[in-house]
Amino acid sequence: CVAILSEATRRDVRESPVMAYRSNALCSWGHGWCGGSEGGNMDVVDAVGWVVAWKVLREGASGGRDAERVKLKLEIKVEGVEYDKEGAVLRIRGKNILENEHVKIGAFHTLEIELHRPFVLRKDVWDSLAFDMLHQAADPTASADLAVVLMQEGLAHILLIGKSVTLTRSRIEVSIPRKHGPGIAGYESALERFFENVLQAFLKHVDFKVVRCAVIASPGFTKDQFHRHLLMEAERKQLRSIIENKSRIILVHTTSGYKHSLREVMDAPNVMSMIKDTKAAQEDPDRACYGPKHVEVAHERMAIQTLLITDELFRSADVATRQKYVNLVASVKDSGGNANIFSSMHVSGEQLAQLTGIAAVLRFPLPDLEDIEM
Repeated sequence: CVAILSEATRRDVRESPVMAYRSNALCSWGHGWCGGSEGGNMDVVDAVGWVVAWKVLREGASGGRDAERVKLKLEIKVEGVEYDKEGAVLRIRGKNILENEHVKIGAFHTLEIELHRPFVLRKDVWDSLAFDMLHQAADPTASADLAVVLMQEGLAHILLIGKSVTLTRSRIEVSIPRKHGPGIAGYESALERFFENVLQAFLKHVDFKVVRCAVIASPGFTKDQFHRHLLMEAERKQLRSIIENKSRIILVHTTSGYKHSLREVMDAPNVMSMIKDTKAAQEDPDRACYGPKHVEVAHERMAIQTLLITDELFRSADVATRQKYVNLVASVKDSGGNANIFSSMHVSGEQLAQLTGIAAVLRFPLPDLEDIEM
């Protein structure tokens, strides 16, 4: 999504720019590298700059005014972002902070971050969290937990789902004749062709070395039919990635093959049991804690195995609050624990936000936490 052209090599460097570009239309503000919720505070980037074409009016020889376009370097202090899903355009709003003869300091401007056009990201302090989020944006598929084939007859989506982003890797459409009537002769062959196209997309985009499991989801029996096709072809063609991981492929019922049914997949118990980071917490409630105060106490006692936190907490208007959570993430990692940051735009992030936005899976039970006020 984001290709990094150059960056600071030292993690404690201050005010050093990072040059990057959007490499495809899927790249959006959901990653956190360039913003958060609509109108929210920028959690990673403080300023963005690039070269723009600016319309300028000049006095002509005849006394009239001629319009021409000149290239200007603009840099804006970020105040808000919006992402146009239909047009795949990322817009960043703020005040100009780079002086030039055509745009005044402090003038409001909106930059549109287009595909394959380099731009500069600037931050007062590039801390470890900001670097991690930047690199995750550069390769979001590397952190995908789950692959989903969301389908119905003639339509399929291959999606990769991580803690911070959901990516549509492929959309497959094949016209399927009616099962009854004059088109019945072509029904079976069209369905076979559809399943083969989905299979090829599955092999191309699903890497079991990265994802924990793959879900085939559909209304009716389409998922079962495709699952049989997948396993039969795997045996016939000796597709080792499928044969060796067939126990990690599960089936889920959904009401449609459209992407809005993804929530049904994420809520399915057999999916949650495969990918949920708080599995240990489900088995032993004393090994989980929720809320800033309880998590803070658990960390003081070196009890946190996995910290679960939403990116909303890094977008607080209070700098001290943002820094507190950045330091907490770094400290948990330094203590040998893991820290998982969930996007507020993702289903898992929405669920965590309902539990105060921060939780932890513990190395050992702390039953006395219940006596501490949250």
